[in-house]
Amino acid sequence: MSLTADPHEIAGDFRRPHNTASQAKGSIHDDATASKLGFRGGTVAGSLHMDQYVPLLLQAFGAPFLQRGNVSLYFRQATVDQEAVRAFVVPAAGAPRARLRMENEAGDLISEGTASCLGADEKTELYGRARAQTPAAPGSLRLLAACKAGDETRDVPLRVSAEAVTRRLTTIPETIPAYSEAPPVLPPSLVTQLFRDVEKHLWERIEPVVGLFGAIELQFLGGPLRADTDYVGRARILALSESPKTENIWYQAWAADPKTGEDVGWMIMYLRFLKASSPLWTEG
Repeated sequence: MSLTADPHEIAGDFRRPHNTASQAKGSIHDDATASKLGFRGGTVAGSLHMDQYVPLLLQAFGAPFLQRGNVSLYFRQATVDQEAVRAFVVPAAGAPRARLRMENEAGDLISEGTASCLGADEKTELYGRARAQTPAAPGSLRLLAACKAGDETRDVPLRVSAEAVTRRLTTIPETIPAYSEAPPVLPPSLVTQLFRDVEKHLWERIEPVVGLFGAIELQFLGGPLRADTDYVGRARILALSESPKTENIWYQAWAADPKTGEDVGWMIMYLRFLKASSPLWTEG
């Protein structure tokens, strides 16, 4: 059942996001792989759902959201290709903050979190969650055994092409004029892609394994991030944890202007790797 509506709530329309990675065989987005692991089918990436909130956040905060906004989402339930979902923003009284949630047609909670328009914000859905994780017991991790909290990488080139934006606009559930500027503003799904380039430099994991997004936070500091623009990235592992079904990594990545060295944004990412997808957990 849907949560009780707030009188200040801003509700979007139902949209049917596409599973744009359905052809990635062996991933959580592949129907056969996802079904084998207990999902209803190949999942729509949580980063794609983030795009659906943008017009509502601009309604709540205005154009400054693209300059200094924060969106911080914890993903509660995976969706499948073209499953109808609806985004909600509930602004706080007297402060540039809001609560966020997304529901499917049955009223099931798909994601929840916070948004703000304050510049660097540490009172978000994920900032505290990442730092409150119970560390995995020494020697308990198999997939992420080579990683440790505090590991860092620096000087990683980051860039997304305008062509990637053009492709995204063919399936994006909500668009805004800024995505057609020159150079285009990146929607949240492509901001996430930009930051994820740090991963191959930040850690090693043992393959094969299937992972999925558990949560994402994006913070804009110096205006919107744009396509065809060079940034330099750095990142740090915040926490490593586990559950009966997953090994988990939390990391934070920053993008800076290579000319000034000033940060223009950050991402906090929570990734879950499914133990049932790896022979390290299923064999012996």
